Amino acid sequence: MLTPAQLKSYRDNGYLVVENVLDQDKVLDPVRAEYTRLLDELITKWGMDDTLKNADFETRLIAAYREGHDWFQPMDISLPGDRIQPDTPMHFGPAVFDMITAPKLLDLVEDLIGPEITSCPIQHVRIKPPAKELSSDEIRSHVGGTDWHQDRAVALEEADQTEMVTVWIAVTDATKENGCLQVAPQQHSEILPHCPKSQTAIADGFLDTSAALPLPVASGGVVILDPMLPHASLPNLTDGIRWSFDLRFSRTGQPTGRSHFPDFIARSRAAPERELRDWRIWRQMWEDARARLSESPHIDIHRWRSDAPACA
Repeated sequence: MLTPAQLKSYRDNGYLVVENVLDQDKVLDPVRAEYTRLLDELITKWGMDDTLKNADFETRLIAAYREGHDWFQPMDISLPGDRIQPDTPMHFGPAVFDMITAPKLLDLVEDLIGPEITSCPIQHVRIKPPAKELSSDEIRSHVGGTDWHQDRAVALEEADQTEMVTVWIAVTDATKENGCLQVAPQQHSEILPHCPKSQTAIADGFLDTSAALPLPVASGGVVILDPMLPHASLPNLTDGIRWSFDLRFSRTGQPTGRSHFPDFIARSRAAPERELRDWRIWRQMWEDARARLSESPHIDIHRWRSDAPACA
């Protein structure tokens, strides 16, 4: 549970770093093992050099990126924002589900938005190779750097009043050197204009980042963000990967901001029988959504247009 001092800090500042939330042996090691098996399957599919067979996850992931293989979407815990195909790859496994529904994690969320908690579909894995390895045309925030934005702004308007928090999970240590989050410490009472640049980001001239504050956190810790807080990531200047997940939770019954993707009840004190406890149902929900959306007109995942006055 969060202390009164932590709760006040979050309310005052819009962010909170909490160390030692997720157990390595019980929660994060199974996630690492699950992703290692997934990478094994992808490398076999791609026919990569057998000399990598016994290399560690990090070495093989960087090698795959160098060779131009797209491991991000097959590893992501969401469908993409662009056109969805019947075979668009994605990953929904038991270890990731156990991480999202970890009791200690949900305890923190409950302290902030109450006991009726929905796991929102705005969620991603972020495994960032060293910046020096990135292709010159790499613009994906999930792989390279993340530009300044507000999480409220990258959801659709339906969720503008939703009680929501972002929980950013460090799988590897997140440091200033390898690309931890940074926040703009000033608070905002309204959504700033955003523009669909290479990424959806706060429009030029609307945010002063001169006092940006890095938020390093050790593996197993989390950063909790208010949806209005402007934040970005630093570049990964090391030789290794920086691995995190960002999850979003909202008060059950309120719009998630991406209603065409599936959500589920992660905790309910009032009706525990409504909680989803079977990862296979979670996976099936996403498979059903993929099938439906692949046959439907494309749905944009944000509200911003490049011809808006702030983006001219």
